[in-house]
Amino acid sequence: MKYRFMEEQRAFHSVEKMARILKVSRSGYYAWATRSMSRRSAADTELIAEIRNIQDTEARHRYGSPRMTHALERRGWTVGHNRVARLMRQGGVNARRRRSFRTTTRSDERQVHAENLLARNFRPERKDQVWATDITSIPPAEGGLSLCVVVDLFSRKIVGWGMSSSVNTDLALAALVMAIVGRRPPKGLMVHSDRGSQFASMRFRGKLAEHGILQSMSRTGDCWDNACVESFFKTLKVELVGSTIYRTRAEAQKSIFEYVEVFYNRVRLHSTIGYLTPEEIEEKAV
Repeated sequence: MKYRFMEEQRAFHSVEKMARILKVSRSGYYAWATRSMSRRSAADTELIAEIRNIQDTEARHRYGSPRMTHALERRGWTVGHNRVARLMRQGGVNARRRRSFRTTTRSDERQVHAENLLARNFRPERKDQVWATDITSIPPAEGGLSLCVVVDLFSRKIVGWGMSSSVNTDLALAALVMAIVGRRPPKGLMVHSDRGSQFASMRFRGKLAEHGILQSMSRTGDCWDNACVESFFKTLKVELVGSTIYRTRAEAQKSIFEYVEVFYNRVRLHSTIGYLTPEEIEEKAV
């Protein structure tokens, strides 16, 4: 205990003075410090190996230090965020760097638009109470690819998605129908989107009405009204698309399918839901 106190106070007092006051030998302190440093070094080596294993096999270099800290805790480690951040820097196992992302929906003011019923209430009380949807672009080498997703705001799970070379109502409907068939939501579900022409089309609105689903739309030019889906697209860009060059649309589609269905919904720890996975949140809510 005396040696530990001396280690903590070395920045403020000389070792000689503390050894004299505490009645210990300087040589004894230095021997203890050397052993302590050796133990910490061995522990750091073991910990950074575990971090590298998580990044390589599970997270695929998608985790920053806060999410990595929680991943380690789930494996039985007791470790602070600052230590994890330091070791990730030293070991060169940081997450991929953020890059910009572009959405592709366009509003047509000649169409009928719904009111903003959601009003940025992004924390519903149960699953299948509020879904949000949007479309973005993916750049494979052979030409454009668009991705539409439907997100359950309770669990942040991607419950529906579709991919196409065209940005049209068919794409939006494909994602919506996948979600409806897979979830069988109750009447009164709300689906929120921006004011894109795909979501304002008669076919899309008709499908919502057919299943007793309420429609909500963001205000003109306000991306924050649909921030949860925008957040997913940014995450997708950072963790997958931004560091990958796809040669074909088929290659991009396969990669995104694996990311959404295998990693994002079932493995990735989400900070907004207490560093659990969407699947875990929904299982706890049953």
